[in-house]
Amino acid sequence: MSLKTRKVIIIGAGHVGSHAGYALASQGIVDEIIYIDTDVKKAEAQALDIYDSTLYLQRHVSVKAGDYSDAADGDLLIVAAGPLPDMSKGQTRMDTLKQTITIVKEVVKEIKKSGFNGIIVSISNPADVVAHYIQHELDYPPRRIISTSTTLDSARLRRAVSDAVNIDQKSVYAYALGEHGESQMVPWSTVTIAGKPIYELISEKPEKYGKLDLPAIAAEGKAGGWHILGGKGSTEFGIGAAIAEVSRAILGDEKKILPVSVLLNGEYGQQDIYASVPAVLGINGVEEIIELHLMKEEKSQFDASCKTMKENYELALSL
Repeated sequence: MSLKTRKVIIIGAGHVGSHAGYALASQGIVDEIIYIDTDVKKAEAQALDIYDSTLYLQRHVSVKAGDYSDAADGDLLIVAAGPLPDMSKGQTRMDTLKQTITIVKEVVKEIKKSGFNGIIVSISNPADVVAHYIQHELDYPPRRIISTSTTLDSARLRRAVSDAVNIDQKSVYAYALGEHGESQMVPWSTVTIAGKPIYELISEKPEKYGKLDLPAIAAEGKAGGWHILGGKGSTEFGIGAAIAEVSRAILGDEKKILPVSVLLNGEYGQQDIYASVPAVLGINGVEEIIELHLMKEEKSQFDASCKTMKENYELALSL
């Protein structure tokens, strides 16, 4: 009898990569974590720091620094390489595209040489465009490479709705769709609280729900990352939890529905574009794309977001 361990490769040992690794270790989702970074000392330090913590965690996890040869038998590969937006210059995530692609080009070459054939989850920004670029350059099965994209934005949206209605965020069901960035949109027609559509609540209880400023709530959800980045220089815990949630769904074959960036070919009326939509995640990656019925205005917003990402994807290919 042979036992199979769950092995994850994390490319990038910065704020995001380190917190992703710690979330995976602390939640007991994986058995082995390998950090790869051009800054070898930093990768070694991050790995050792997390490894020290495992003595007090619920289960044993091996954490170390390595190189791309370690990826050959990996189950999941997380791409967390690239710069953060410079808020002092007014940069958005999309403005980091050129810098990120320069780094990702080298990452792609190494992944090709490594023989890795597991599931790829990209969290490098601009998330949707980078995931599409990696899939294209590797000629990888589209359902086996995704981005966390609006998994985190949707959590921030649910928190914003929760704050506005004073109901626990776990009883709020809402998605941010499209880009993990400035063009993301919220299909309010699909938002529910305890299964009841928010538009019904607004109609039935105008004294409480009728006062909701939905555009302001959507804006607060979108701005969540900027509040954090501006306050402490990086986002860490939220994205760590988001990558853990996506990884658990895949490695545990949970068939869980999460808003992730996937390649659309006909779904939502889009062709050859990565965009964040609800998808069923399991051991094979994306097992089904869930098509929400969007109202006319919502569909226009989603289409506009996809147009932005398509334009920047074409730019990425030219770099």
